Amino acid sequence: MATHAAHAHAHAHTHTVKRYKGLMDWLTTVDHKKIGILYLLAGFIFFLVGGLEAILIRIQLMKPMNDFVAADTFNELLTMHGTTMIFLAAMPMLFALMNAVIPLQIGARDVAFPFLNALGFWTFFFGGLLLNISWFTGTVPDAGWTSYVPLAGPTYNGTHGVDYYVIGLQIAGIGTLLGGINFMATIINMRAPGMSFMRMPMFTWAIFITSVLIVFAFPVLTVGLVAIMFDRLFQANFFEVGGGGNGVLWEHIFWVFGHPEVYILILPAFGVISEVVATFARKRLFGYSSMVFAIVLIAFLGFMVWAHHMFTTGLGPVANALFSIATMLIAVPTGVKIFNWLFTLWGGSIKFTTANLFAVGFIPTFVLGGVTGVMLASAPADYQYHDSYFVVAHFHYVIVGGLILGIFAGLHYWWPKMFGRMLNEGLGKLTFWTFFTGFHLTFFVQHFLGLLGMPRRVWTYLPNQGFETMNLISSIGAFLMGIGTIVFVVNVIIAWAKPRNAAADAWEDGRTLEWSIPSPPPEYNFKQIPLVRGLDAWWKEKMDGKTAMTPAEPLGPIHMPSPSILPLIMSIGLFIAGFGFMYQNHWVAAGGILVTFVCMFLRSVYDDHGFHIDPEEEEVQA
Repeated sequence: MATHAAHAHAHAHTHTVKRYKGLMDWLTTVDHKKIGILYLLAGFIFFLVGGLEAILIRIQLMKPMNDFVAADTFNELLTMHGTTMIFLAAMPMLFALMNAVIPLQIGARDVAFPFLNALGFWTFFFGGLLLNISWFTGTVPDAGWTSYVPLAGPTYNGTHGVDYYVIGLQIAGIGTLLGGINFMATIINMRAPGMSFMRMPMFTWAIFITSVLIVFAFPVLTVGLVAIMFDRLFQANFFEVGGGGNGVLWEHIFWVFGHPEVYILILPAFGVISEVVATFARKRLFGYSSMVFAIVLIAFLGFMVWAHHMFTTGLGPVANALFSIATMLIAVPTGVKIFNWLFTLWGGSIKFTTANLFAVGFIPTFVLGGVTGVMLASAPADYQYHDSYFVVAHFHYVIVGGLILGIFAGLHYWWPKMFGRMLNEGLGKLTFWTFFTGFHLTFFVQHFLGLLGMPRRVWTYLPNQGFETMNLISSIGAFLMGIGTIVFVVNVIIAWAKPRNAAADAWEDGRTLEWSIPSPPPEYNFKQIPLVRGLDAWWKEKMDGKTAMTPAEPLGPIHMPSPSILPLIMSIGLFIAGFGFMYQNHWVAAGGILVTFVCMFLRSVYDDHGFHIDPEEEEVQA
């Protein structure tokens, strides 16, 4: 968050870097901490948009034969709610925590590729913007968040709605892929001296494995989206059955990406819970090695289970049996993690801070989501559950009860480190209890709605089927979740008005390296790169009576990367090109692509010298 004086030291020769202030500082920043805040802000705005869409869906389903929204509008809300929450809210909020925490946890001054980090944010942002502009152009994606063909194909969906989905997600996906590559390279190459892989914090491990998943899974989605774009814009026949295409092929492509995506979302939450539980139980995480191997095994098995989404497509008994077994196997490493968290809490000196409430609430909630997952893994049973509200309940128990509770835990835990201000604990606990209660009210009853036979994705239902009361309870719960989110926003606004006075070790029991430096960290993170002497590096130093980490290098000038406006302009170019492709205006498309390529050329020929900061001389200004 620091902005430094303009007279930054030159590199090898007299090279002065323009330092920006105010808005330009944020538009040009390549500092991982600021990019984390940008991800958080954008992701939370999309979270509010997706939440509003969810509340409109629940109002429509509050009573039978309701006409609050039209059937077409309901399909659009359903599609945009799912797409926004998965790709534009959950992912960026995880990237916010990754950016804010990972370089600090491994003792690095920034990520491996700061320019790519900025480009990743801006491509995500403009991809998300393109998708949501569809609300204002009158043609909104309406084929479901999975965009199944032939419903999403040109034969049955002739408007531009699905084009926004296809092109918006391709642009946003570039950002995610860049982020995955960047964090993989950062964690492999930039760990502080002494930090071996088996000394890395659990959150860093989770992000490392998540980055590997992103690198292998997201290209699959990109290929699928390109194929469906060719079907829609250039009359290809990948999925058009009338032209010799195959509709089930899209399901395979989508879920080969889609199931690892569930673990891309949930593994970082596992990492957050591991950090929070260990800190507030004042104990080392129980069974560290088994936790590491469990994460690796979950990621490995995550690529082998995609067809459990397709048991009803008629793959045959052999495929169904194999995917059933593989799906059930994932419960084993997940169970290992659950027991390890419980054993970490067992006998600990537990503090029930807001962050820990979210972490402890996560554990039974996620277990319930896992249990229904094992039920759905049974192919014969899945024939009954499939496309019912039982699946909706299961999915939300995993994603909201798992991921969103994990994100809230992480935000409350690292907020003082990111912003230098403590969130109000009273308001935090109010956030937890309203959101947590609202969540269980909303989704617990949906299991029974599904078992009673209520199909998902229906915009209304007939009376006297036994659905009325449970749908009403579900909708009341959704409002409670909305109130919990508003309380969180109020908490943030109140905290923002306070002075920055959070201690370096804000919770006093911090175990990892980020708690050894000031809150918020200076631009260069560490005056001297620390020497890591064991697992829970900062805790170990404190136990040895030290008040600072042992440095691994002498004090001296620190080289930092230069800010750049190019990532923003490149992303705007892709945004413009997207519109050109969608509306068949090839001059606009070519212009947008040209802007992006010119920026790439400028980046390649411009030698980014960066600049030096002398931590002893320069005063850090807020």
